[in-house]
Amino acid sequence: MPRINLLPWREAERKRRQRDFGVAVGGALVAAIAVVMLTVLFYNQMIGNQRARNDRLTAEIVELEKSIEEIDGLERQKERLLARMEIIEELQKSRPEIVHLFDEIVRQLPEGVYLTGLKQTGARVELRGVAQSSTRVSALMRRVDASEWLDDPEVERVETTQSGSSRQAEFIVYLKQKHEGSGEEEME
Repeated sequence: MPRINLLPWREAERKRRQRDFGVAVGGALVAAIAVVMLTVLFYNQMIGNQRARNDRLTAEIVELEKSIEEIDGLERQKERLLARMEIIEELQKSRPEIVHLFDEIVRQLPEGVYLTGLKQTGARVELRGVAQSSTRVSALMRRVDASEWLDDPEVERVETTQSGSSRQAEFIVYLKQKHEGSGEEEME
């Protein structure tokens, strides 16, 4: 007689397949979670490294900005010192010029002319004074024009006034002071 297996083998096979499927799904789920975790860890490490680089660059930029500010401060200080040196050099150059100016004014002042005021603005000199007559003012102008230290005389005003029994001429004359070496520069 033939043997017939009446045991529920299909049922056991189905349970085994379901169990194998559950194990495979569980294994795949664990593997997927592990891959996601490793990927997140890898990207976090890359982000951390980039942040460290960015922080270092930021620190270097701050140091460079401080250096630039210091250099700018030194440049401004250098410019101020150079400006001071130029002013001092100009003063040193013009030091003997004022002596020449006073000396030349005294030499060129004709008899009968008296100065009441002298004002210098740059190279322009303003002379205020009193003369015995307007011809004395003209003599002053001619002498200034022939001077080696004074040049370009201009009369702004000559007024004849009565002072007691005598007449006198009050005047304002402008002239220019020649600088040392200006004649040499013109010849070149």
